[in-house]
Amino acid sequence: MRKRRLGRTDLEIAPLVFGGNVFGWTADEKTSFDLLDRFTAAGLNAIDTADSYSRWVEGNSGGESETIIGRWMKARGNRDEVVVITKVGSDMGQGRKDLSATYIARAVEDSLRRLQTDRIDLYLSHWPDPTVGYEETLGAYQRLIEQGKIRHAGASNLDAGQLRDALDISRAKGLPRYEVLQPEYNLYDRASFDGPLRDLCLAEDIGVITYFSLAKGFLSGKYRSKADLGKSPRGGGVASYLDDRGMRILGALDAVSARHSAQPAEVALAWVIARPGVTAPIASATTLAQADSLVRAATLELAPADIAELDAASG
Repeated sequence: MRKRRLGRTDLEIAPLVFGGNVFGWTADEKTSFDLLDRFTAAGLNAIDTADSYSRWVEGNSGGESETIIGRWMKARGNRDEVVVITKVGSDMGQGRKDLSATYIARAVEDSLRRLQTDRIDLYLSHWPDPTVGYEETLGAYQRLIEQGKIRHAGASNLDAGQLRDALDISRAKGLPRYEVLQPEYNLYDRASFDGPLRDLCLAEDIGVITYFSLAKGFLSGKYRSKADLGKSPRGGGVASYLDDRGMRILGALDAVSARHSAQPAEVALAWVIARPGVTAPIASATTLAQADSLVRAATLELAPADIAELDAASG
């Protein structure tokens, strides 16, 4: 599997990242182990999670995904073969988003313990925290890098102005910068990344790992009417995509998929992989068949005419 360098970091990842949001939610521990085994056996090597996964599930308190990944890495003895990405700053019971230095110092220890590792390869600020300045947050990451607890820092959910401000602070104060951005981006949701944010990432050589790369499952093609929304626990989040534009995109995915004997989800992910500025999309799976589909997506090469058809449908 051909690897891509993640921005200016020394991390090299396959062009698709496994989304660990399903671990401890729609995938139990045994299923999660099986999925990770299948994914890594195919040569893919990066796993994305967060301390808050999957706090939204009744009975969960957060940390379930990290715990499962940690147990899997310990059982397989493969920590050095995997790029571990996790996040900090979500509400874990404190009642707010929190990127203060005090909180980060505590939260990283919890993540390291759950992951059963001595370092995190990429540690992301999950959400902007307007109550804390970038200098404080980046200073906390500097201390963690110096201590060997994290290798690189990044951020999720920043717009172009916020990312520019963070980069300016890091440069002015001699602090580590956000080396990776994790934005929402897919064939349907393009506006927040295409344009100034993508241009900034390209200009600054910032790695980009996209989330909701399949539009919460809509681009898999299994949701084509309101009657389909009950097909999975995530169906309720797909209703907003069931408009004329969404149907045009599905139509284009169907046409391109037929030409490649591929599934719509594979084509949708291959489109993201081919986008300028994107290092890799994140996608999750809950069955081995879905995991195999992710592997196929990572090696699917679309023709210029395919990309043009998808661009036109999603414009």
